[in-house]
Amino acid sequence: MKRTYRTTVLTVGALIAALGLPAGAAQADTMPRIDLRVLVVSDGGPSTDAIAAALAAAGTPYTRIDLTQAARTVIDADFLADTVDGRPRAKFQAVVLPNDNPFPAGSAEMAALTAYERTYDVPQVDAYTYARPEAGLQYPLYGGHSGSIDGKRAEVTAAGKAGPFGYLDGAVPFEDNDPSVGESYAYLSKPLAGADFTPYVEAAIPGQTTKGTLVGEYRHDGRRELVVTFVYNQYQQQFRLLARGIVEWMTGGVHLGASRNYFSVHVDDVFAADDRWNSQLNCTPGDVDCEDPAATPDPIRMTAADVDHAIDWQNSRKFTLDFAYNGAGSADHREDHNGADPLADRLIARRGEFRWINHTYSHPFLGCVQDTTVVPWKCATNADGSTRWMSRNDISDEIATNRVWGDRAGLPLVNDELVTGEHSGMKVLPQQPEDNPNLALALGDNRITWLGSDNSREPAQRRVGPATTVPRYPMNVFYNAGRAAEQVDEYNWIYTSRAQGGSGICEDNPATTTCLPAPLNPATGYAEHIVPLETRIALGHVLANDPKPHFIHQSNLAEDRIAYPVLNGVLDGYAALFAEDTPVVNPRMKDIGVELRRRADWQAALRAGQVTAHRIGNTVTVDAPNGLAVPATLPTGATLAGAAFGQAYAGAVSGWTPSTGTPLTLTLPASAAPPATDAKAGPAPATGTAPRTRVPAGVTDPVGHTSDG
Repeated sequence: MKRTYRTTVLTVGALIAALGLPAGAAQADTMPRIDLRVLVVSDGGPSTDAIAAALAAAGTPYTRIDLTQAARTVIDADFLADTVDGRPRAKFQAVVLPNDNPFPAGSAEMAALTAYERTYDVPQVDAYTYARPEAGLQYPLYGGHSGSIDGKRAEVTAAGKAGPFGYLDGAVPFEDNDPSVGESYAYLSKPLAGADFTPYVEAAIPGQTTKGTLVGEYRHDGRRELVVTFVYNQYQQQFRLLARGIVEWMTGGVHLGASRNYFSVHVDDVFAADDRWNSQLNCTPGDVDCEDPAATPDPIRMTAADVDHAIDWQNSRKFTLDFAYNGAGSADHREDHNGADPLADRLIARRGEFRWINHTYSHPFLGCVQDTTVVPWKCATNADGSTRWMSRNDISDEIATNRVWGDRAGLPLVNDELVTGEHSGMKVLPQQPEDNPNLALALGDNRITWLGSDNSREPAQRRVGPATTVPRYPMNVFYNAGRAAEQVDEYNWIYTSRAQGGSGICEDNPATTTCLPAPLNPATGYAEHIVPLETRIALGHVLANDPKPHFIHQSNLAEDRIAYPVLNGVLDGYAALFAEDTPVVNPRMKDIGVELRRRADWQAALRAGQVTAHRIGNTVTVDAPNGLAVPATLPTGATLAGAAFGQAYAGAVSGWTPSTGTPLTLTLPASAAPPATDAKAGPAPATGTAPRTRVPAGVTDPVGHTSDG
């Protein structure tokens, strides 16, 4: 439907009237100040919490009010707005509610919100609301649908692509991960006749050829609402796809914080060989926990042909792998093969095709000295009972020798990156509850700044001596499997019950979610179960604005090359969902570490109340501590000190800029003038809501309005 925009939020007179200010209080410039902060009003449900999580991940400031808490802050005019230096100030640039009106009839809080939104043209997101006339929609009873849409495919409309969801290619598939569990309940409905309602995301109404809305914009009474009629949580793919657009809509594309879709993959143990799983012994010969006297190691190692395949794959996918290498793997191979190592020759000849990370020379365990006379192993002790640690010199030699080997091979190294074998040296429970105290010293000896860690053990960044960790996601593509059948056999052993021939880990740990009701088919289980599951998990990380890298092993690029179906699944899935202006970002480890550290510093500054930001017209001002990197997302054409700001991504520009302790001033393009409704601004009606429409008999309304038949 036709919309009208104005280049100013309010006329001077309307603003004064709305705020109840005396006429003499007007200044020459009465353009209001809008603070760049979002108000999230939660009822404890998953939808408002999901939006809050998306704001937090991007670094966008928000204030949360929990309606379930008796001692919560009361929302009134003073809480929402005031005056600063004679200028009207709106304290929030957007409001998120659990639904279109979570308050009792006649609520003074809803009246205050309504007046505030109308006065300052502040948009409201209805995180999950019933389709009803108050939200600009027909009741689902009248030709719509109420129920599950698990496994259904929604579509972004032309208006959605031209508006807040332009970064999507069109499809919004809804997950159906477990047919026995309802995952997405929705109300599909059509706009109310005569309503100024613009659908942004629609899905087919079951049994009909027409579509109903799932996300749309409703303009009424001088207000704007983003109406969402399906339930979701922060981990579901459909929400992660739409989260960026929800934030961009509510902020008008002007907010602190920034987000990207990241995917990086580290391949460990390059040049070395990985021990193979033995399906008869149910262990890995060569591993410290495989003591069977019949255990004979059967190593898996890439070949020159595997290198060629990796290069061809990278070129076809426009994607670069990070190779974490162990130089001793090649040195040992040459010693055992009369100086020949075709794999190393090919890797070194094509070294510029990959990124390289020091993974220590011979991949030893750098923590405590392991006592492998028992299973599981334990830390060896000295005579006085203290832990025996690998020495500082031995750790330093492993790092330095591998660096020298890489330099001689001409590998393009970044010398301050390191991944230790098995992430060793750092604490590993239960055997080693603390870091090897010599690790930090050896890192300092070798000027290591970025240290890979295992995200499944330690998801948060932390310092280890001079280094900062970069948590890495382990893919459940096993290091000791070069063939799909080996992967399935080990998977069945780990994740099935003892009665089914498995390890029983799931029986002992019922909270484990990967457990299988029955063993997978050895011939089809990898392609039909493991690949889709691992693809979904990894793609979920990509869609969550999470830069942490994933890691696999060189064995997974050898023999059956079992890593590629998962990697292709992630990249193909991504390409099918996103527009070309929203590419997957593929940074190296050091850059990921910088991003994670900047985010942590930013979040700490927000928690400490050290950052304020506001918009007056087309000028954004940010006050932040000296040296703090400030993230922002702005419309294309925004400038900082006369120069273009940020990098283009998802139809906007975003990035980090350092604060010098004085206010940062960013200028928005003229096209970013805030929109306003055609309704005259002014105080809301006493109730703050539109007249109630009676809910038809037999209709269930989750918002809390009931039918008396």
